[in-house]
Amino acid sequence: MERLRRNRICVWLIILGLSNFLVYAIFYQIIGGDAPNGYIKYTNDSKVHYVRGHFIHRNIGYEQDVPRWVWLYSYIHSISIWPSIAMVLLAMLTLASPHITATYQHGMIQGSTLVTVLATMIVLITSIIMLVFIWEFVHSL
Repeated sequence: MERLRRNRICVWLIILGLSNFLVYAIFYQIIGGDAPNGYIKYTNDSKVHYVRGHFIHRNIGYEQDVPRWVWLYSYIHSISIWPSIAMVLLAMLTLASPHITATYQHGMIQGSTLVTVLATMIVLITSIIMLVFIWEFVHSL
C-alpha cells in the first residue's frame, strides 16, 4: 500500500477511535456513569439496573437507576472502548514506525523489532482487558 493512502487510513482510524471515546464520555456524563461500575439489583421478581460514576455526583449520590436498554448500551459501549484504544495506538504506531525504524538502526534492538513488540503488547493488553469486560458482562446478565 502506498504511504499516502496508508497515512490517510491511519488518520481516519485515529479520528474514529477518538470519536468513539468522545461519544462514550458524553453518554457517561448524561446517564451518570457506566454499567461496568454499576450493578443489577433484584427486587420482588424485577430487576433494577444501576450505572455508577466515579467522578459524577448527583443529588441522589453516585448511582443512577436506568432502563435495561441504557444499561446494556452502556456496557457494550464500555467494551468497545478497548478495541478503539488498540486501533488508535496501532494507527499511531504505524504512522511513527518509519521514524522508529530509522532511529533504532544500530544498537541492542532494531526499530522494526521494537515496532513489532509494541504492536504485540498493544494487541495483547487491550484484548485481555476487553475479554475481561466481556466475561463480566456475560456473567452479570
